[in-house]
Amino acid sequence: MWHVSIQPEWRVAHAAGAKLPLPTLLQLLGAIQAGGSIAQAARAIGMSYRNAWGLLRDFEHEFGAPLVVKSRGQGTRLSPLADKLLWADKRIAARLSPTLESLASELEGELESLLAPTRSSVRISASYGFAVAALVEALNRKDAAVDLKYQNSTEAVAALTRQECDLAGFHVACDRFQAASVQPYLQWLDPARHVLVQLAYRTQGLFMPRGNPKGVRSIADLARRELRFVNRQRGSGTRMLLDLLLADSGVAATDIPGYESAEFTHAAVAAFIASGMADVGFGLETAARRFGLDFLPILRERYFFACDAAAIERAPLRLVLRLMRSAEFRQVVDALPGYEGRISGSVVPVQQAFARSRK
Repeated sequence: MWHVSIQPEWRVAHAAGAKLPLPTLLQLLGAIQAGGSIAQAARAIGMSYRNAWGLLRDFEHEFGAPLVVKSRGQGTRLSPLADKLLWADKRIAARLSPTLESLASELEGELESLLAPTRSSVRISASYGFAVAALVEALNRKDAAVDLKYQNSTEAVAALTRQECDLAGFHVACDRFQAASVQPYLQWLDPARHVLVQLAYRTQGLFMPRGNPKGVRSIADLARRELRFVNRQRGSGTRMLLDLLLADSGVAATDIPGYESAEFTHAAVAAFIASGMADVGFGLETAARRFGLDFLPILRERYFFACDAAAIERAPLRLVLRLMRSAEFRQVVDALPGYEGRISGSVVPVQQAFARSRK
């Protein structure tokens, strides 16, 4: 099995100068940020101290501004410019990762069709989530062929009815918001044809910078004019959940500064806030914790995979279910902040899944 990896790379160039080797600089700046020392950072990335200093000087000359600040007794820290460069790189990765992973999977499929034409793959269409990514990684470790396409939840479930995938991932709120949040998917789910495989419980809530400097306490606070909000894209399950919460709180979307903004992943929302470009967002706890943000839990939800009942006991779905039910995979899910994996791999009929609120 061939695995394809695509990493984003960006460049800067002075209007009258040559393009600068930004990936190497970003790697060095990240190591300096982590260790507080140029010498230690150079060792960490396999570069000589002399070359590290030379690289920093070259960029500082081109930018006309410092990248590092040395303080007696406090080591070396990044300048505002260097910090901005690193956050820009993190935002790029957060925004593009699902698209690049889907493209890499597509290229893997093309290689498989040429090199192993008789091998069947697991076709997954799903909204992006950390447990979904963990499942794909687990399948890759088993050398399973995976055809992955990240798209919003409604598109994923619709793709299943067109037989374009084997597993369609979507998420539904628990308790009192369950009935309303599942409604967009019911037009595509046929209880006589489909069953649901539960992946995990997970928690969504509000993201704020560390220390919550603006004192955000509830969904109703999003209407405060001094707050800059960053939203998810139209059609995403998370944005639909947010709209339910806004209606329940009596908040009009038009009253929220930044409501029409659009980021395509939870990580991108978190990176946007962590880099100082917004004050508050809504998404998964895992993303908030990974970017060092404060998190206010708002609701719990379940993530499902819909699939054809007739295919559930056939290869390649047997392998998927075996992995999801394993203690090892459930431990991986449990280790994700805001996730719980005890239901992973359990199969439920469509009617039973939404017959009542579940905890």
